[in-house]
Amino acid sequence: MENLKHIILFFILILITSAATLSAQPGMSKINSSAGAFSRFGFGPRGIAMGNSLSAVKEGNLVSYYNPAVSVFQNDNSFQSGYSFLSLDRKLNFVSFTRRFDFYSAKDSALENRKPRSSAGLSIGLINSGVVNIDERDNQGFKKGSLSTSENQFYLSVSIKFSDKIAAGFSSKFYYYKLYQDITSTGLGFDLGVLYSYSKNMTFSFVLSDLNSKYKWDSSPLYNIDGSLTENKFPTGKKIGLSYKYDEYELLTTTEIYFDNYGTKIVRFGAEYNPMSDLFFRAGFDNFQLNNGNEYVKPSFGFGYAKNISNITVGFDYAFMLEPYSLQDRHIIGVHVNF
Repeated sequence: MENLKHIILFFILILITSAATLSAQPGMSKINSSAGAFSRFGFGPRGIAMGNSLSAVKEGNLVSYYNPAVSVFQNDNSFQSGYSFLSLDRKLNFVSFTRRFDFYSAKDSALENRKPRSSAGLSIGLINSGVVNIDERDNQGFKKGSLSTSENQFYLSVSIKFSDKIAAGFSSKFYYYKLYQDITSTGLGFDLGVLYSYSKNMTFSFVLSDLNSKYKWDSSPLYNIDGSLTENKFPTGKKIGLSYKYDEYELLTTTEIYFDNYGTKIVRFGAEYNPMSDLFFRAGFDNFQLNNGNEYVKPSFGFGYAKNISNITVGFDYAFMLEPYSLQDRHIIGVHVNF
């Protein structure tokens, strides 16, 4: 516990120092209007309910969206899917599959008594976003029909455990954006992540996200010789995370500091309480910006329930997150199957 106090004090000092040396900016942060906003929403009801602060979490149902190094800690095969209820005709959907591979040596003793020589993890997933029912009108203002957009991220992550203390992972992310008629764009980005298990209950993380991610637009299919080439780069993010599990209370706590090359500095917190073997309660907050007091903090909460049926675990998860400037808040539901 003494070490825990020192770690918590260290994070508090970081927050105080950052808040004291940075003045508040008027208006909204640049990250809000930067490319790839849908990919920074979060992934699934568990992560969103815990304030998107899961980069240092290595237990439960894991997705490499938060840290490509975590898939090596997944127990069994994990399939997850999610659907979001959003206002303004928006959509946001998730699907992922994660599993761990253990490698043994033929020289070892009986399988049930031996420890794997090495372990690796694999995670694949899709985030689908878009807007539907957009009015298409002519230059006189008369409606001609309806339009829609579709923005997608496909990712593939691999991870490896180098020792009982250290694991690392790599993600490749392919983006596809259909904006209007023949106007589309693709992009390729990368994430790097590391997990350090300081103790059985305490874990640290460091993640670099969206290296090289960008959209390149060519409007000549629509405007012919009047078309132009445009490039929109994603923010390159860095995350430092910490998780701690209180075994006596069945309570998992998380915190994370995010900053990027657009000047964003965000603190996130989350917690997951497991009062019964199959039931989980979660809460957190996201978007506490250290250098912009005009931004709204986004509190969240949710729950999860799982049931084992013939060696297959089926679960349901729900999350709520406050959404400023919208007609309604965010509701996310999901199902997961472990087998």
